Amino acid sequence: MKFLALTTAAAFALVSFGAQAHGPTRKKIEETVEVNAAPDKVWAVIGNFQDMSWLPPVAKTEGKGGNEVKATRTLTLKDGATVDEELYKYSAEKMSYSYRITKVDVKTLPVNDYSSTLKVEDAGNGKSKIVWDGAFYRGYMNNDPPPELNDEASQKAVRGLYRTGLDALKAKFEKSGS
Repeated sequence: MKFLALTTAAAFALVSFGAQAHGPTRKKIEETVEVNAAPDKVWAVIGNFQDMSWLPPVAKTEGKGGNEVKATRTLTLKDGATVDEELYKYSAEKMSYSYRITKVDVKTLPVNDYSSTLKVEDAGNGKSKIVWDGAFYRGYMNNDPPPELNDEASQKAVRGLYRTGLDALKAKFEKSGS
């Protein structure tokens, strides 16, 4: 009986320790914008995985593999930082592609295990809805992250990136009258 009580107490101790010691949870962000342009015109601008010139922080994009699954690209940002990415799903038909970051300094983007999808949907009346969503872990994978690498910082950085890109696309299409 004493053995059973000890084993039960030990099991409860392990369970409660495990509950406190779990690390970060995966976060998801989705941002959208409606633009005054037909979906095919929007896709012509954003549908090439090898070209992110439409994203303001990007100075240049270099890559291999075109729009084929496993294609890679390196984004060089205007501040000189780089982000390496790999395409894992692409559909010109559905006007959608998905990619993951394979290498980024957390000082540049405070995330780990980041994946994202960019797609264009028909919003009717010659308009399009651009949807950019992502899933990721914060920049610091252990407990008690520093403020610049916590959940809030990672979500703010990704949301800011998406808004910057989507707002630039909206401005581009409204200016051009496309």
